[in-house]
Amino acid sequence: MKLEERIVGGILGVVVGDALGLPVQFLSREEVRHKPITEMTSNRTLGLPPGTWSDDSSLTLCLMESLTEKGYSPSDIGNKFIRWYQEGYWTPFGKAFDIGRATRRAMENLLDGIEPLQAGLTDERSNGNGSLMRILPAALYFAKVEDREMIKRICEISCITHAHPRSQLACCLYALIVKELLAGKDPASAYNKMREKTVTLVAGNHLADELPHFKRVIDGTLPKLPEVEINSGGYVVDTLEAAIWCLLNNNNFTDTLLAAVNLGEDTDTVGAVTGGLAGVYYGYNSIPQEWLRPISHLKQVTDLSKRFVRALA
Repeated sequence: MKLEERIVGGILGVVVGDALGLPVQFLSREEVRHKPITEMTSNRTLGLPPGTWSDDSSLTLCLMESLTEKGYSPSDIGNKFIRWYQEGYWTPFGKAFDIGRATRRAMENLLDGIEPLQAGLTDERSNGNGSLMRILPAALYFAKVEDREMIKRICEISCITHAHPRSQLACCLYALIVKELLAGKDPASAYNKMREKTVTLVAGNHLADELPHFKRVIDGTLPKLPEVEINSGGYVVDTLEAAIWCLLNNNNFTDTLLAAVNLGEDTDTVGAVTGGLAGVYYGYNSIPQEWLRPISHLKQVTDLSKRFVRALA
C-alpha cells in the first residue's frame, strides 16, 4: 500500500470516526446497544446533519495545516488553535463547539499571551483525551525521526493543551503504534513493538512515573479483556485503551470503527482516535463511501490531507 493511502486514510479515519460517534456522544453503552450505530446519522440533540464533525477533527486539521505550511512551529500551531476557538476556523459551520474544559482553559492561556508550550494544564484532573484526539498529524509528521526525538516533539504538542505527563505518555504510546502501522506492520505487531520500545524510551524521564497507569496497555493483557472491562469515557487512558482494543479485536476498518462508537460515552473521540489507527493500517480505500460522502467539507479535508502528504515527502 502506498504511503499516501495510509496517511490520507488516517486523517479521514479521524474525521469519519468523529462524525460517526458524535450523534450518540454521552449515551451509555446500554443505551447505544438498544439502537446501535451502523451508519452515518444526524445529531438530533444538536440539530446537526450526518457527517458533521467536532473539535476532535477541527484541532487535528488545524495541527495538520500548521505542519504542512510551517513545519514544526509551536507558535503557528497555537495561532491556528486560537483561530479555531475564536473564529470557528476548520469547523463544519463556522463555530467551535464541544470544547473540553482543559482545552478551553489552554485557549484562554494562549489569548493571555502565555507561550504555546506552557499553555496546557498540568494538574492530574486535566487528563481528558483532548490532546490524544488531535495528535495523529504529529505522529505521522515525526514518524521518520528517531524515537526519542519523536517522543520529545509529541510531548511538546500535547502540552499546548494537556501538559500532565499522563496525557503526554498516552500521545506517545499512540504515536509509537502509528509509526509501526505506517511502516506496514499489522496491528498486533505494531502494538507489541510499542510495548517493547516504551519501557526503554521512558526510563528515567518525566514520563516514567506514569507507566503504572498504562499497565494494561504495556503488559499485553489489554487485547484479551472482555468488552465490559473497556471504559470509553473522556479519561485519556480509557480512550487509548478503547482505541487499541478495538483495533486488535477486529479485522477491517468498518468493524473496528463500529466497535468503537458503539462502546458509548465519549463516542466521537473514541471514534476519532480509533479511526486514526484503523485508517493508517487499512488505508483510505477501506473507508466506506457511504460514510465519506456526507462528511462536512470533504473536498477541503481531502485536499489538505494530500498537501500534508506532499509536505512529508
